[in-house]
Order: sequence, then structure tokens, then C-alpha cells
Amino acid sequence: MPTTWILSANSGRARFFSETDANQPLQEIDDMVNAAAQLRTQDTETDRLDPISASSSRHGIGGSEGAGRDHQSKAGAPGKQYEPAQTPAQHQAELFAKDVAHYLLKAHQDGRYQSLIISAAPEFLGVLRQNLDQQVKGLVKSEFNKDYTHSNAQQLREQLHAQQAKAE
Repeated sequence: MPTTWILSANSGRARFFSETDANQPLQEIDDMVNAAAQLRTQDTETDRLDPISASSSRHGIGGSEGAGRDHQSKAGAPGKQYEPAQTPAQHQAELFAKDVAHYLLKAHQDGRYQSLIISAAPEFLGVLRQNLDQQVKGLVKSEFNKDYTHSNAQQLREQLHAQQAKAE
């Protein structure tokens, strides 16, 4: 009988369950924890970013222009509303999603499962989708944008069945 894996994840934790028979309890086969999600902000962010980062700095951008907005606009630097493309938390979530995606690909290549159900926190589900290999994407039979990482196996199954019933 084909094995279905159920992934329950958020940016800090991913739990993997296996289902070979709908009448048998789910078996938890692995639990990945994103260690960076457990750290305090001051431990993950080394630079202080604020709305005026580099706005009054001559040496942050270079060149011989005067300081302030005149220099920045000529140098093509961001203005006072500077925001990084990705926050440290988003970066850590992406790295964790890549780890989860790699684990799923390897497990599929090893023949450990034939179909996949994903239940993930909405903000993490999008990041995970972007990082899944095409082989794994083809195995996904259901997706739920719900975070059930704190549920035990029986609760997870019940919640997924309830979500599936709503969708039908």
C-alpha cells in the first residue's frame, strides 16, 4: 500500500508523519527544529537597521560628494525609507524551508513515501512552495494553510479531515 507523508510545519518546526493505512494511527517519523527561530533577535541581527540607515554617512557609500540626500541620490543609494529585501527572520525561514524541502526530496528518492499532504502556517507555506523540488510538488495531494505543529498525531488527523470536509 502506498505511503502518504503528512508534513505539519511553521518557520520554527517541521513534523513528519507517515500514514500507510487510514485505519491505523499516524506515525511520527521525524521532527525538525529551526534552531535560529529559538534565538533572540539580538542574537540573529548584528546590524541595527532603522529608517535612516546610511542617510547621513559619507563613508557608508563612498565618493567625494557631500553627506546627506544629495550624495545618496547621485550614488543611487536608498533614501530615508531604506528597508532590507529580507528581514533576518524571513531569511532564517527560507533557510529552514530549504532544509525541509531537501529532506522531502531525499526521502522521496529513497522511496519512503509516494504522496504528500502539507499543513503549514500561511507565511511559511509560501516559502516552502518556492523551495520544493518539482518531483515533490507532483506528489502533493493536499495543502492546508494551517499551523498544526502543536497537535498530536490523532488531533492532526482529525483537523486535516475537518479541513478537507470544508473544502469539498
